[in-house]
Amino acid sequence: MQLNAAMASHTSDANFLRNFWIPCHVLVPESVIEGSNIDIIDGPHCPVLVFVNSKSGGQLGGDLLKTYRALLTEKQVFDLGEEAPDQVLSRIYANLENLKLHGDQIAIRIMERLRLIVAGGDGTAGWLLGVVCDLKLSHPPPIATVPLGTGNNLPFAFGWGKKNPGTDEQSVKSFLDQVMKAKEMKIDNWHILMRMRAPKQGSCDPIAPLELPHSLHAFHRVSEADELNIEGCHTFRGGFWNYFSMGMDAQVSYAFHSERKLHPEKFKNQMVNQSTYAKLGCTQGWFLAPLFHPPSRNIAHLAKIKVMKTHGHWEDLHIPSSIRSIVCLNLPSFSGGLNPWGTPNRKKRRDRDLTPPYVDDGLLEVVGFRDAWHGLVLLAPNGHGTRLAQAHRIRFEFRKGAADHTFMRIDGEPWKQPLPVDDDTVLVEISHHGQVNMLATHDSKSKSVNDPSSPYHNDVEEDDSDDEDSKADEFRKFGAADTFKIPDEVDLSHLS
Repeated sequence: MQLNAAMASHTSDANFLRNFWIPCHVLVPESVIEGSNIDIIDGPHCPVLVFVNSKSGGQLGGDLLKTYRALLTEKQVFDLGEEAPDQVLSRIYANLENLKLHGDQIAIRIMERLRLIVAGGDGTAGWLLGVVCDLKLSHPPPIATVPLGTGNNLPFAFGWGKKNPGTDEQSVKSFLDQVMKAKEMKIDNWHILMRMRAPKQGSCDPIAPLELPHSLHAFHRVSEADELNIEGCHTFRGGFWNYFSMGMDAQVSYAFHSERKLHPEKFKNQMVNQSTYAKLGCTQGWFLAPLFHPPSRNIAHLAKIKVMKTHGHWEDLHIPSSIRSIVCLNLPSFSGGLNPWGTPNRKKRRDRDLTPPYVDDGLLEVVGFRDAWHGLVLLAPNGHGTRLAQAHRIRFEFRKGAADHTFMRIDGEPWKQPLPVDDDTVLVEISHHGQVNMLATHDSKSKSVNDPSSPYHNDVEEDDSDDEDSKADEFRKFGAADTFKIPDEVDLSHLS
């Protein structure tokens, strides 16, 4: 009886996993066509390619890699430490196109149904998103994200959770079942360009923390042959899907990544990582910014900011003098899943022409923070940061000699940005750059402007004030995020 039950369970599992298997001849050019585990008429219902950052999540990444390879065919699961995703997708799509030309029906079905799974932090997920955009595939596959990082903003925004997942077979099967049931959702893709005169001495290339982030894979100096290159200038370009931030939050993130490289043994799980993040927020002065953070580093002193709310028309954006961190946000998930923009009530929508934070409306939400205490307001119901603007394009024009460097961050990955002190032409410009397909569960926090079921249609009257200069800091002692948020398990009295 027990033997029969075990055999039935094994058969059921095999039938379930056939939905995801991809035949070898699709994955490896010139290999023999085998149809024993695949429906040779209709092909797999939900074929997947899996990309795992084996170094993410301490030991979790390596364990997850083994489990996926045990359940699926080994050649459809890739370790990003061994092979870059652009190489993998270029090879497989070239083979799919060739098979399609020869009338291979399974290849045609796989191109139509293919879904990607990426397991890693936000930087890893952003890397894969960038590759899919850059390759301009004939049928770009939607992407599901497994939360293996510290903040996990991308997975959380689309309903995949923010806690590191189980790596056992049952947990992976459960995730695969969610992937099969998930709906596709388009999200905006944003291009970032930075340009400055070539410095007379020294280098102004971005400086990664000791652990090289994937943002510097996506944010780099353009070649001389690039159409954006201008003689006598250094031009850098990159892209993001969740957020770009500048200021003290990026400084704390930079310190965290550097510390992780120096002492990797201290960063073995998500809880410890978040505790360390909170401690670094204290040691970097983020909780006592008026004392430790010179006014010269405040955003209004560093740069003049312009926004384009209507196409073709730039306008100056007023930044309160106390703002030390600015976030240009695409998704409603920042620093551990918090929503800095919130949902403006009916009055704010009417008086300031604000909208809820949709992910496919071609608008970025621009939010400011004074310090970590200010950010903790996001933990309160209907809490939000200082809403500065919604815009199609944003430009930062750095003031000459304002600082010799600042800190920037793309989708969780920070760098230190040197600034030439004798240059008044340094600018950073963010513009819309198309859309990419994501996979979202029914718990998705992200909402489409075209989705009639969006809960944003139900107005919530929030305790809502954006007049930050009119309130003393001591009356607004809240703060935000894995950059700002203190985990529940951390005793404040033990923070140094």
